[in-house]
Amino acid sequence: MFEEKRVPDRQVRAMQTETTVRVYLACPPKVAEAALEKQAFEPGGTTWLTPSFRLAAYLSGNGREPGRERVLALDLTRAGFERALTGHVEWVPERDLDHTALNFHAIRIDGEPLDEGITAITDVTPVMRDIAGLLATDQLHLAVKLVPHEPPYPAP
Repeated sequence: MFEEKRVPDRQVRAMQTETTVRVYLACPPKVAEAALEKQAFEPGGTTWLTPSFRLAAYLSGNGREPGRERVLALDLTRAGFERALTGHVEWVPERDLDHTALNFHAIRIDGEPLDEGITAITDVTPVMRDIAGLLATDQLHLAVKLVPHEPPYPAP
């Protein structure tokens, strides 16, 4: 009999290599500039990270939300990512590119345990804004090409 293969209700999906996992952080421009210059991030207050590019785009309003005007990609060692997962996490609805809630959940991670393990920090705000511009002009076929591939991450 045919069985429908579907995405689990909760799944960690992330851009990853054999040694790193990418998470996203939406923050004010001043915090972003300091992090990019130092290639280090010093959390202050509640800082939420997500390995989901689409969820980060939604939470930051594509980098237009006050206090979240910049979106940084933080590449963490796998050990650093797994350490972050031992902190406070929340499961929230994953989003599509139009920010519509999907029927499965993505993870948000409290960034407080993020004290080490960052291998690189890059600004992905321009990509998010490019995607929003393409969607505004009905060019979904081009927008999807800019979204990073985020396969399932093996649960630790």
